[in-house]
Amino acid sequence: MIQVSDTAKKKIIDLMKDDGFDAAIDYVRVGVKSGGCSGLSCDLKFDNTKGDDDKIFVDNDITIAVEKKSFLYLAGTILEFSGGLNGKGFVFNNPNASRTCGCGESFSL
Repeated sequence: MIQVSDTAKKKIIDLMKDDGFDAAIDYVRVGVKSGGCSGLSCDLKFDNTKGDDDKIFVDNDITIAVEKKSFLYLAGTILEFSGGLNGKGFVFNNPNASRTCGCGESFSL
């Protein structure tokens, strides 16, 4: 399961609304793809369609869709949002990562 912090929840709701999605019925799709300094990076987008291989769960009133193959890499991850002058935007704090890059955008297991 992926947890959603309160700051990430607020930002997700605002961004979904701006993009024509509704946080009450649509999904935040989280996945893992190859790339980045450390080998893997997280992908985040909004979606209103459930795939056959998706795991769906709700945390902090945000519905998250994760493909089964990505879920293994993301179990226990906390999605946070870091704003302000030095903020990075959405940050995935992944307890499964054995190494992360300096910019915090990618990880390896």
